Order: sequence, then structure tokens, then C-alpha cells
Amino acid sequence: MTIEVRSGPWSSPDIEAWLSQTVIPLRLATSGKQGPLVQSVWFVYDQGALWCATQRDSVLAKRVGRDLNVGWEVSPDQPPYRGVRGSGVATVIDDAAHVHSVLTRLVERYGQSGTTLAQWLLSRVDSEVVLSISELSVTSWDYTPRM
Repeated sequence: MTIEVRSGPWSSPDIEAWLSQTVIPLRLATSGKQGPLVQSVWFVYDQGALWCATQRDSVLAKRVGRDLNVGWEVSPDQPPYRGVRGSGVATVIDDAAHVHSVLTRLVERYGQSGTTLAQWLLSRVDSEVVLSISELSVTSWDYTPRM
């Protein structure tokens, strides 16, 4: 899978490095009957796709089930302001082995291995689904030189 770079100062390898190394939640936007909703979720970037998990009966999963088109952003809230945002197509994967694999990677990525939170999250595998966001179209920005 490849990333379509729409605009911004960063190349595709720069964007992939940012998504691989930045450990902050992904802001994921979905559409619904009453308008858009933005939710923050842990993510991991792998092979041109963003991966996250959510409860099967969550608003996020339901919205993605109705409309696979999503918007997203990965950027910190403090200077220097920089990051990436874009759109993609989400796929809901409801397979316990895949969910366990992604949840384990998320727990490790966000520094929660061996914690009570990790145990709790991994105990919910049967009620979770994985969201895979692919066909990424990305814009980057970096105001570091101005700051």
C-alpha cells in the first residue's frame, strides 16, 4: 500500500516515519446522521495503513460500518506545530486473533505492557473489532522553522 501525498513539506518517507514514530492518539473523524464526530484512538502504522481498535458496539464502529470514508489527523497540541492529516477508507475486521494482535501492539506502543490497563484491554478481545484505514491521502505541515 502506498500513501498519496496531496500537499505539504514532507515526502512519503517523512510521513511514514512520523506515523511510525509519533506516539500520540490519532484523531479519527467519521460522519453520521447528526454530523461529524472526532474521536481520539490509539493507532499503529503498518504497511501503508493505520490500525486501531474499538468496541464492536461503539459509536465509532457503527459509523464506520455505515460509511467507510474517514478523516484523520496525527499532530501534537504543543509547538512546534507539525503533523499529518488526511482521509482514508476504513475496514472493520471482526476476528479475535487479529484483534488480539493489534491490541497487543497498541498496548506496547503506548507503553502499557504489563499494566492493569493492558490486562483490562486484552480481556475485552471478544467485544472489540479492528479498524484498518487504508488508501491514505495525506497532507503534512511543519511550522518548526517559524517557531
